[in-house]
Amino acid sequence: MIRTLVVEDDFRVGQIHAVCIERLDGFEVVGQSPTVADALTAVGETRADLLLLDIYLPDGTGLDVLRRLTRDRAEARPDAIMTTAARDVASIRAAMKLGAVGYLVKPFTLAALGERLTAYRELRQRMTAMDGSGQPDQSDVDALFSAARPAALPPVLAKGHSAPTLALVRDTVRSARRDLSAAEVAESTGVSRATAQRYLSYLVREGLASLELRYGSTGRPEHRYRAVT
Repeated sequence: MIRTLVVEDDFRVGQIHAVCIERLDGFEVVGQSPTVADALTAVGETRADLLLLDIYLPDGTGLDVLRRLTRDRAEARPDAIMTTAARDVASIRAAMKLGAVGYLVKPFTLAALGERLTAYRELRQRMTAMDGSGQPDQSDVDALFSAARPAALPPVLAKGHSAPTLALVRDTVRSARRDLSAAEVAESTGVSRATAQRYLSYLVREGLASLELRYGSTGRPEHRYRAVT
C-alpha cells in the first residue's frame, strides 16, 4: 500500500482528495495536515510514502515542506505530487528542482487526480520490478520516466466510445512491458475482443498506441499494440 498524506489547508478539499485516494487500489490515506508544521510532524509519525501537497499553507508553503524534508531526511523523504492554485513559473521550477513527481493546477477534476496517482503507482511498480534484476536497458529507463506522466485521453471522444473503457484499455497497454494483442487486452480488461480491437484502433489513431504487424507461418499478420511513450 502507498501510504499517502494529504497536505491541504482547506479541510473540505482535503477530505474530497482523501476519499478519491482511498477508492484507488494500492493506496491508503494515513492523515491530513493543514500546515507546514503539522505536515513535517506527520511525515515522521505516519511514515508516508507520498505527499499530496498544496503550496499555499497558513504557516509557509508546500515547497518549504519539501526543502525541510530534503535537508533533514533526504534518504527517507516521501515523494510529492503538488496540488495547488500556484501556476507561476517560479513555483513550478522550484517544485521540479525539489523533486516533485507531479504538479496538478487547481481546479482539477478527480479523474485527473486519479490518473496522476495511478501513473505514480505504476512508476513504483516498475521500479520494484527492476530492483535487483540487473542494470536496466534504455527501454526500461524510458518506461520509468514515461510512467510518471499519464497519457491524456482525447478531450472529446468519438461517438460510441466510453471514457472509462478507453482509460481501462489505455492503462492496460501502458502497464504492459511488451506489445499486446487485442485478445490479450480483452482478457485483461474483461471486455470482448471486438470491443478491445475497436478501442485499440482508436488509441492508435489518437497517437497513444502504436500498431505492429507480426507475421507468422500462415502469412496473415497478427496485430500487436504497444503504448507510445
